[in-house]
Formats: sequence, C-alpha cells, structure tokens
Amino acid sequence: MNSKDKSDRERGSEMEKEKAHIIVEIIEYIPHAVVSRTIIKKSTGNITVSSFAAGEELAQKYSAFDTYIQIIDGAADITIDGKIHKLKLGEGIIIPAHKSSSISAEEQFKMISTVIKSGYE
Repeated sequence: MNSKDKSDRERGSEMEKEKAHIIVEIIEYIPHAVVSRTIIKKSTGNITVSSFAAGEELAQKYSAFDTYIQIIDGAADITIDGKIHKLKLGEGIIIPAHKSSSISAEEQFKMISTVIKSGYE
C-alpha cells in the first residue's frame, strides 16, 4: 500500500476515480472486527464495502433510505423486520427504508452496501 492509499483510508475519503480495482481486495479481514471503506460518498447516497470477521454483527437499526446489500465474499445473515435472509456470494437484497435490519456473520464475509438518498423525506 502506498502512502496515498493509506492517507485516503485514514481520512475515510472516496476511492481514487478512473482507476480500476478488484472490489473484494480493497478491504481485508481483521479478526474480531467489522471494517468498512467508502467507495463513493455524496449527499445523494453512498457506496461502502465492508468485511465482517466470523461472529461479528451490526446491531438492529433503521434507515430513512433504501439500502442494497450485495455479498462479494462468503455468506451473511441479513435480518429485515425479524425475518432472516441467508445470502451467499453473488446474492443481494434491498433493505427497505424505515424497516429494522441487522447483519451478522456466522462465517467471515464481505459486502457492498449502496444507499440511495432520494424519494423519502
């Protein structure tokens, strides 16, 4: 990793534009942790890639916006309004705005989350 990549990650800024990358390789697994990196962050929405170590989770939350989750490595449990959806590599799901959701890792996995901030007040 060069110093520019490291400084971008420390600031939480977007990834460099017009540069090809392998999405599954831009974030690593860290034991006992959930790690996230911003791909694009705008006032109208954002795209984030995250890695979850086995046994980790994001607690129940609500979002004012639809969120699309796509699994890019491993498998995950996505709970929406109490219903568990077991997603595997290549699968995705939309978490509707204003619905409770949580994400948990029985095994390590990586995902892309896309939030579109429009259509809701």
